[in-house]
Amino acid sequence: MKKYLLSVSALAVACPALAQSPDDVVFADTIRPDAITVIATGSETLVSRLGQPVTVITADEIQSVQGPDLTRVLERIPGLTLTRNGSLGGFTGVRLRGADAEQVLVLIDGVRVEDVSAPSGGFDFGTLTSGGVERIDVLRGSNSVVWGSAAIGGVIAIQSRELNGVEASAEYGANDTATADAAAGLSTDRAAITLNGGYTRTDGISAAAVGTEPDGFRQWRVGGKGRLNLTGSLAVVATARYADSRTDIDGFGPPTYFDFGDTPEYQTTRQASGRVGLRYASDALTLNTGFALSDTKRDYFDPTFGTAPSYGYQGRSERVDLTGRFSLPANFTLDFGGDSEWTRFSSTFDAEAKANLTSGHALLGWSTDRASLAAGVRVDDHSRFGTAWTFGANGALSLTDNLRARASYGEGFKAPTLYQLLSDYGNANLVAERSKSYDAGLEWGTRNGPLHASATLFRRDSRNLIAFVSCASAGRCADRPFGLYDNVAKARAEGVEVELGASPTQNLHFQAAYAFIKARNLTAGTANFGKDLARRPRHALTLSGDWTTPLGGIILGADLRLVGDSYDNAANTTRLDGYALTTVRASLPVTERVELYGRVENLFDVNYQTVATYGTLGRAGFVGIRARY
Repeated sequence: MKKYLLSVSALAVACPALAQSPDDVVFADTIRPDAITVIATGSETLVSRLGQPVTVITADEIQSVQGPDLTRVLERIPGLTLTRNGSLGGFTGVRLRGADAEQVLVLIDGVRVEDVSAPSGGFDFGTLTSGGVERIDVLRGSNSVVWGSAAIGGVIAIQSRELNGVEASAEYGANDTATADAAAGLSTDRAAITLNGGYTRTDGISAAAVGTEPDGFRQWRVGGKGRLNLTGSLAVVATARYADSRTDIDGFGPPTYFDFGDTPEYQTTRQASGRVGLRYASDALTLNTGFALSDTKRDYFDPTFGTAPSYGYQGRSERVDLTGRFSLPANFTLDFGGDSEWTRFSSTFDAEAKANLTSGHALLGWSTDRASLAAGVRVDDHSRFGTAWTFGANGALSLTDNLRARASYGEGFKAPTLYQLLSDYGNANLVAERSKSYDAGLEWGTRNGPLHASATLFRRDSRNLIAFVSCASAGRCADRPFGLYDNVAKARAEGVEVELGASPTQNLHFQAAYAFIKARNLTAGTANFGKDLARRPRHALTLSGDWTTPLGGIILGADLRLVGDSYDNAANTTRLDGYALTTVRASLPVTERVELYGRVENLFDVNYQTVATYGTLGRAGFVGIRARY
């Protein structure tokens, strides 16, 4: 049979056989796009064969939610919560299962996009809009065996679109918010190229809850991806993304500089990332190798003191990688990989600092049409802190045609950032943060099938967590008089995740995602021992429904997001009240290629906060148009 390298995910090679029995061979171009993922093993694998919990959200669902705010889509994933400093464009941290936002690895088209110049690393989802996004894969639980540093809470992989045609959309709404996105591409069996771009702006609201001056946001972005099949088995692939953002922020202004409120300050962020590589696929072997680059530059301005930046940071990572899968006899497979990453950062106050991280991993798997098992190991060698070993194993068993049991154990680590190691507050003696993650669950059906239900119990124990401490407690006042970073903390997160989905008819669909997460500080001998970790609500529920009416194909939808109480600080003295947010949506197909849509967010104008002292958006309406050719 003639083979072509068809793009299911930009992260891995097309894998024709997927380690299945001869009667169940599935080709990458003949199955639903949400049925396959690379996020668990590094190679394409059926979601139904995984022992780890993975959620895949595809373009149709992303577009049905509407708008540039990608976090409204992410809230449909159980165990995921977020915090935001203000409205659209404000710093946005995404957490999985109660982990720190910086302990979640984020990939865009296979490129690690954490900001290596930030004090704790991590990725700001306030700089990422939904335009041009084809799918989102989310793995919950530690998985450093495959993905290395930062994959303690989980992994979020975002993939841009490959089009054969043209798509464009525009919307306008509350607070003078305007968004325009466009993408165009050509795709054949031999080659494909897609270019996309977009612009978003809003007057916003005051970032400070007590403020009255709106804090706006502006971003323009461009990106693209391409593929050229040199032979039936070998292809050249490339992706690129550039985003330029400006976000108005509030701070501590005169005369006291102690009260948080309106200030004229703003921040600019420029992000560039890309990857170029080769993919090879045969019956026995798949390979994916390439070079990736990610660069982030942030500058902060206070017009009170002039037009020059007050201070700024710049971080850059360059990475070469190789991943692959080798098909072995008797339904065994070997997933493997190696990579080397060079990072550097500098700031207005810090000279340039560099580090190198070199890694290798192997994952042995066995799979039939009823059961699958996998176990692997990884070694990482960091030029600044040393060596880290991680282990993981998982399995799944089909109990009936639709019912599966799964379980996994995963270890995670997060290398200290260059800022934590080498800045004026750095500590060269830091070691990696570590985690051990356990989960087990049952699943009926598939997420986008006629009936789906799953329940997962999980627990994650973390140690060597890095925190900023006083110089006295660390005994380092001679060389770090203002304090420093140190490995001082332990934590545990445990709970349950539940997903439900049903399509009683072809035109009606409901889904729910709920998580109970108890995330606590377990640092013995400290005042915060046993207390909840900051900004980790114990309860989070998202309910969604969509109905295609018989009235001209009008689609009506609604989302309800319920979040429980939490605390804003580690001492649990500042409470954040829970909240319920309702969004209603509608879309009208004007023709087969043109659609009008609109929505009202926060329908009941709820006053709430995800971060103390920061404002959030009230009731807001938006209308838009989308066209496809």
